[in-house]
Amino acid sequence: MILPGAIHLQHTLESGQVFHWDRQPDGSWAGLADAMPARVREVDGHLAVEQGSPDSIARFFALDHDLESIHKNFPDEPLSRAALEYCGNLRIIRQPLWECMATFITSSMKQVSHIRGMSLAIRHRFGWMPDGACVPAYPSFSSLALAGEQDLRACGLGYRAGNLLATARLLDSGAVNLEKISRLRTPALRKVLTTLPGIGVKVANCILLFAYGRLDSVPIDTWIHRLLLVMRAGRPGTASQLARYARRRLGPSAGYVQQYLFHHARALKRLHGAKFTLDSRPRG
Repeated sequence: MILPGAIHLQHTLESGQVFHWDRQPDGSWAGLADAMPARVREVDGHLAVEQGSPDSIARFFALDHDLESIHKNFPDEPLSRAALEYCGNLRIIRQPLWECMATFITSSMKQVSHIRGMSLAIRHRFGWMPDGACVPAYPSFSSLALAGEQDLRACGLGYRAGNLLATARLLDSGAVNLEKISRLRTPALRKVLTTLPGIGVKVANCILLFAYGRLDSVPIDTWIHRLLLVMRAGRPGTASQLARYARRRLGPSAGYVQQYLFHHARALKRLHGAKFTLDSRPRG
């Protein structure tokens, strides 16, 4: 079954949003959509479902996002336009709340490949295997609340193990309800998220963007920090100043713009290696 809504599947799944999908020898992609086994492939720029619920898969890949309107609102400046040209129909995935939160708690100071390794280790050690799946589902916060910190450290988390465990136990106690806080406006929701262990502003913005669908949220990591400085002609700024600048400069779908910028910059780094520098006119 082919679903409506354009998508570039490889860009979407390799852009540092999710870490458990794998490309199969036949060119399809297999993973989990809301803990349900799924297998999809791209056909003429659209998503073809080979396994799983079409409704769940359409929601997971956010096929309801109006990419045409989002693309029209991209900033008219060289970095953003080059990223748009390269990334095409990359979509912001709509992830399960806890799975997204837990994954990005473990992401601090780690590259995408390391985050993937930790995520898979946690899944295999603490998760469960849905029927027909090729990868275990991410364990619930109630399951991880029962784990020991050393068991989590054995998954390669290091100091992040304590933060993940503490947050899992807070959620399990009912101190914070991830569904209920979704009713809050973005600034208030961000404030609540940053009260949880291991969640600073950057991780909170990842959760806001990838789980709560707040498309104006801009996670500022090293890549985006450097790109924003280029846009500001090298003028320095504090983290809060850069965040305000990003929301103003990147527009109402700033989260989409930053994801395109992030993925494009990483692609250029892979292409050019040590010779890569962030100038004002990168090309895909």
